Amino acid sequence: MTTTKDTASTSTSTPGSEHSPRLYNDDLAPASERKWGAFSVFNVWTSDVHSLYGYFLAASLFLVAGGTFKFIIGIGVGSLVIYWLMTLIGKAGVRTGVPYPVLARASFGTFGANVPALVRAVVATFWYGAQTSAAAGAIVAFLTRYSGPRHLHETTNLLGHSGLEVVCFLGVWAAQLLIISKGMETVRRFQDFAGPVVWLMMLVLAVALSVKAGALSFSVDMPADKLATLAKSSTGLSVTPGSLAAIAAIAATWVTYFAALFLNFGDFARFVPDEKTLRKGNVWGLPVNLILFSFVAALTTAAASKVYGQVILEPAEISAKFDSVFLVLLAALTFAVATLGINVVANFVSPAFDFANLAPKYIDFRRGGLLAAVIALLLYPLHPWDNAPSFVNAIGSTMGPIFGVIVVDYYLIRKSRIDVAALYRENGEFRFQGGWNIRAFAAAAVGAVFSSLLPVYGPADYGATLGPYSWFIGVAVSGLLYLAVSGGRSRSVAALPADGTA
Repeated sequence: MTTTKDTASTSTSTPGSEHSPRLYNDDLAPASERKWGAFSVFNVWTSDVHSLYGYFLAASLFLVAGGTFKFIIGIGVGSLVIYWLMTLIGKAGVRTGVPYPVLARASFGTFGANVPALVRAVVATFWYGAQTSAAAGAIVAFLTRYSGPRHLHETTNLLGHSGLEVVCFLGVWAAQLLIISKGMETVRRFQDFAGPVVWLMMLVLAVALSVKAGALSFSVDMPADKLATLAKSSTGLSVTPGSLAAIAAIAATWVTYFAALFLNFGDFARFVPDEKTLRKGNVWGLPVNLILFSFVAALTTAAASKVYGQVILEPAEISAKFDSVFLVLLAALTFAVATLGINVVANFVSPAFDFANLAPKYIDFRRGGLLAAVIALLLYPLHPWDNAPSFVNAIGSTMGPIFGVIVVDYYLIRKSRIDVAALYRENGEFRFQGGWNIRAFAAAAVGAVFSSLLPVYGPADYGATLGPYSWFIGVAVSGLLYLAVSGGRSRSVAALPADGTA
């Protein structure tokens, strides 16, 4: 494993010949090459948020804010929290060089780690299908301007979708497979292209609509009661637009949107040479990029409401209204590229490692990614992602407890010191009870009660008041409980010598 000046507190040992074939393959091994610079880290975030759903969520939260200024405050606070948390988990990736499911072995056990890995894989597979469907929809919106494709769209039905939708979905689905089949270095190169391209198209949308509107617009002209109803239908938040509660809910929902990558950002950070590079990429990619992206989304939404006399939250629907065929085509292609970017970064890499962790001897990175893609394809006829915005809080609440356990274990219990080689041994210090750390699962289960069950099945006022904060509640409850039941110490901390080696 490559070491740097920032990794002194972490074991520099590698699995070597002692690793178990049930826990190791070349893709799960500590990163040996670290070529991801700050620009690549920056584009992890541009690829992740510059998507159709990222725009939709930002535009929906803009309605909750009731105006651009309050919206930016909420997004700004949330973006700073995201930066801090991503840097926290990213450091673990830089220091250990291992992917998320391998790091999870330190807290959940060598085989117990498959459970949190599968939770992340299921969520990624869901979003993989949702984003692919959204990209296909952007292409369909362009093609239906012409009689031939429009006829196919209106007269054919297959698996609950039109024939044109199916063809476009399969095309986008196959393009993503082509990218991921080339490995992580191709992923880096693709995202370095996709991120800037999407930013350019977002600016084109904002400028074109502002010109048509005759001026920059910073709010949506709509009565407060109707705005509240529309905001609730698109976000599920029961707050008065523009209130302090609304701003807090915006920040919390924005943080929750990134809940999945809080777990597995280490999958990318492990290819970064040092923590200074990580922080630099995160600063530009998170608070700076997220605030600017959200500001552009707000201007676009407000301008579109002036131009078309209605609130349109879907960027593909906005671009489809343009008179210029060139702009519509450019928008369709850009949105397709954006969706490829987020799917490769957030929804393909993670399950590829997560599924590989289940059976390293038989499943490598490419096979794991293919498995995720096939599952998403099988879900397509069911289209379970039709209500994706409300799914944001649900996924966050299930992942918060897992994140709480992992962070507390790594930073507070193990003091950032892990024997990396032991992560690949069946009978090493991370065996716990037959490969499962019951304390970690108990803490995560209790946290899930507060973050997942009570907001849905508990008192109505609990869900309405605390629902947007379920991820934070899950992190706090599971993390503190795990710290308590672990006695604040880990035998690995005591066993490691001062240099962190085994």
